[in-house]
Amino acid sequence: MDALWLRLRRHWLVLSLPTLQLVLFGLLLQAESRRDTLATLALLLASGLWGWLRSLRRLRAVADTPTARIASAAQGYAELRGRGEPFGGQPLLSPLNQLPVLWYRLVTERRDSEGRWRHERSEESDASFLLVDASGECTVDPEGAEMLVQRREVSVSGELRLTQWSLLRHDPIYVLGDFHTQGSAEAGFDEAARMRELLEDWKADRQSLLARFDLDRDGQIDLREWELARAQARRQARRERDAALALPPQHQVRAPADGRHYLISDLDPGRIVRRYRLWAGFHLTVFLGAAAALAWYGQAHGLPR
Repeated sequence: MDALWLRLRRHWLVLSLPTLQLVLFGLLLQAESRRDTLATLALLLASGLWGWLRSLRRLRAVADTPTARIASAAQGYAELRGRGEPFGGQPLLSPLNQLPVLWYRLVTERRDSEGRWRHERSEESDASFLLVDASGECTVDPEGAEMLVQRREVSVSGELRLTQWSLLRHDPIYVLGDFHTQGSAEAGFDEAARMRELLEDWKADRQSLLARFDLDRDGQIDLREWELARAQARRQARRERDAALALPPQHQVRAPADGRHYLISDLDPGRIVRRYRLWAGFHLTVFLGAAAALAWYGQAHGLPR
């Protein structure tokens, strides 16, 4: 049993759930004890159920969220479509071929003595890029996103195999995530609160407060002088508010804080839905198969129900 868990831990970090389920199936065929067989079947059952429910949630998120335009999208969970552009006009350089990209994932594998490719390391860019549609542009932060990207390049050199997935400039990009706007659309500026903050800061530095507002130089701030300070704080707060409202809107998409699915892809939404539907069917098959195998195994070996 300990050997089983060590092998699973080694695979879990580098393999997707479907691949892990295939590994479990291989372990099931090699299981030599009743305990290992039951443990593997239980893991297949649990992974099938979890994968099925996860695929259904993701399918519903893509299918049920309407596509919005960047300039008029509501704040919160949103679906956007457009083309990719480098942030600040400066694209990343691919570590595979030094060509400009918006995002990349690079997987390095090494050939072992038996001729099989073994995962060695993975690296993925985390730099933001732009999504542009006819109404505007927004910054896309890829951190925490599931990346469904179809462009793949493979390079083999000696005992190493490098596989890179990438997004390029002008690629069609689909994003489902948390949409947030700052700037002229930001309604969170509290002028009264900012005025109070300024007055508290000025009071904390008494010497500067006296130098600015102690008109009769008696070392005290009387009522008339305090009203002068309040008026000055009010004017400064209004200037800061006007400066904030004058800024152009800055849109951003990021991972939702509530844990909802964050997806970036160069696939059409219809293809994404079909992919999740296929994965849901695959995981349901794994779940039902594992449940049937557990029932058969229990009956064949006289296990208590």
